[in-house]
Amino acid sequence: MTGDASGGPAAGPSWRARAGGWIRGTRSGLFGIAVVVGLASGLGAVVFRYLVYFFTWLATGHVQFGQQGYVGSSHLPWLGLGFFVVIPVIGGLLYGPLIYRYAREARGHGVPEVMLAVAENGGRIRPQVSAVKALASAMCIGVGGSVGREGPIVQIGSALASGLGQWIRMPENRLRILVACGAAGGISATFNAPITGVFFGVEIILREFSVDSLFTVMLSAMLADAVAIPFLGNRPFLSAFPAGIDLHSPGNYLLVAVLAVVAALIGLLFKTVVYKMEDLWDAAWKNRPEWARPAVGGIALGVLLLALPQMYGVGYPVMDKAIAGNYVLWFLIVLAAGKIIACSLTLGIGGSGGVFAPSLFIGLTSGMAFGEIADHVFGPGAGQPALYAVVAMGAVFTAAARAPLTSLASVVELTGDFTLTLPVMLAVAIASTVSRMLSYGTIYTAKLLRRGIDVDRAAPWRAFGDMKVHEAMQTLGAPLAVSGGQPAAGDGRGRDLGSLPGPVTHEGDPQVLFSNESVAQALRQLEVYGIDGLPVLSPDGQQVQGWVTSTGLLRAVAHRIDVSAQQAPEGELAAEWALADPQSALREPPTPLPGYQVLEITIPGDSPAAGQALGSLTWPAGWTPVSVTHHRQLGNPDPELILSPGDRINLLVPSPPRLATAVDGQAGEDAQA
Repeated sequence: MTGDASGGPAAGPSWRARAGGWIRGTRSGLFGIAVVVGLASGLGAVVFRYLVYFFTWLATGHVQFGQQGYVGSSHLPWLGLGFFVVIPVIGGLLYGPLIYRYAREARGHGVPEVMLAVAENGGRIRPQVSAVKALASAMCIGVGGSVGREGPIVQIGSALASGLGQWIRMPENRLRILVACGAAGGISATFNAPITGVFFGVEIILREFSVDSLFTVMLSAMLADAVAIPFLGNRPFLSAFPAGIDLHSPGNYLLVAVLAVVAALIGLLFKTVVYKMEDLWDAAWKNRPEWARPAVGGIALGVLLLALPQMYGVGYPVMDKAIAGNYVLWFLIVLAAGKIIACSLTLGIGGSGGVFAPSLFIGLTSGMAFGEIADHVFGPGAGQPALYAVVAMGAVFTAAARAPLTSLASVVELTGDFTLTLPVMLAVAIASTVSRMLSYGTIYTAKLLRRGIDVDRAAPWRAFGDMKVHEAMQTLGAPLAVSGGQPAAGDGRGRDLGSLPGPVTHEGDPQVLFSNESVAQALRQLEVYGIDGLPVLSPDGQQVQGWVTSTGLLRAVAHRIDVSAQQAPEGELAAEWALADPQSALREPPTPLPGYQVLEITIPGDSPAAGQALGSLTWPAGWTPVSVTHHRQLGNPDPELILSPGDRINLLVPSPPRLATAVDGQAGEDAQA
């Protein structure tokens, strides 16, 4: 028996409700969740790395494979070199059905799905994506898929963060930041590159800079890296780069500029081939079962691996050998071209993996080739070929992803040589300019553009910036206390309803918005639930501070972004309709306002209230007018408004005691009969 039922004082909001309000509504609460996301994404990166090692070892007998060349699997010696063809087919039979059955968004390189979740879906990602992506990508890479680890770990970390944020019911503006935290943490832990993780999360995933988001993403990236270091080590990820490489002469910046243009064209070629390959496979596969596509396509991938074994898996060992000067000029060019084809083929057949590592591979090998040519033409004065490999790594990824800050940070952190900052900075600037001149989408956004989704456009929530619900709400005369589901003080429901100016034509439990939620979330909730508006709670959920309508919100937005006043009727029209079945359209469970209901009163033609000012009416204690529909126009409850027959007044009223409702009373009478 509860304390209330036994006659004790009404309990206040539970500790869980108070904690949820603190997390959702305060900056320190956001930072606290960012800590959890950082720890989780760091551990997720460690687990995923070892999953890749495990499946690679299971297939080949080595935790990393490819640099060995024509070497068979020590676990399947009877297959000889035929294992290069057989293993991708077997792997496709495993991860193809897994993706198709449980999380189809896990197919491909993953980052576009995270970008879409942030841009269009309020940061919501299905929780099972993290598990499916981890297993499918680890299997794909382990059986020879020529893709990277960064796309999967971004999607894994983002899905973990999104799942946690949805469980806590974080507002959309904060859920987006958490998703970026998960992506940043994954990149940071995978490559031991926290600065790269921060820029990747903010520049590519979140795509907006603010003090709160930047600090929060930094916190997650730092903690993720700290968690991963005991497992994965603290050395630069590409530690095979020779130390002390530098430009011998300022004139060599001209060579860097030329290489930047060449690398930009290679990056754009990589992006084009990725999607052309997908088109070719779509045309060839037609309407056949998608779950079988990776297995059948695995034959083509296996033939390519048989011709060029260095394309097996991510390819970091091959990059180490290339930077050490173990490959001749013509073979470096073959490796760069082979990686473009192998990565595109892996993704085209329905494989799962990233494009960041392949772009680094392509940049390194093509840059080494350029350096070798420069050395032959200009002699030692051109500098070490490894310098141009570093420059091309950043330029190729910049051109493909158009993320110059991420490219700059990644090259410097992955090599551990900060003396390369100036030439890399020049290269990524030129590559970004060339990419923008020649192409609209990036290797990430092109996937969405092909679906008709343009996340680079001026999305409404970006235009609104940091605008929150409290800036558009109509404040109440005095805040109303939220009573945790019990009738609020001053309950007037026991009074004679015949004294009201008209009949009660509608009664319902209102859903709520929090005052610190974004206007995008408010518009979505109003579309589903808010014909006449919704109550607005304080961030801690303890007080009803105001009432917001579609009309009022859109007018505030129009004022903020200086749009034409002709758009106001659109807001009024939007406020006049809602879905008949809200549950079928809402993307998250509703949040009822405890302790209150909304009553709609319609003024009949014979009511004494017709022709009177709204402020002259007397209401039961605790009843608060929140909106009025006057002549079919929804507006605020202006006390000077003269009411007309047919006007509808919405009031926020205390809920009746649960055991004293008319329904329960009727049930008691039926039981006595």
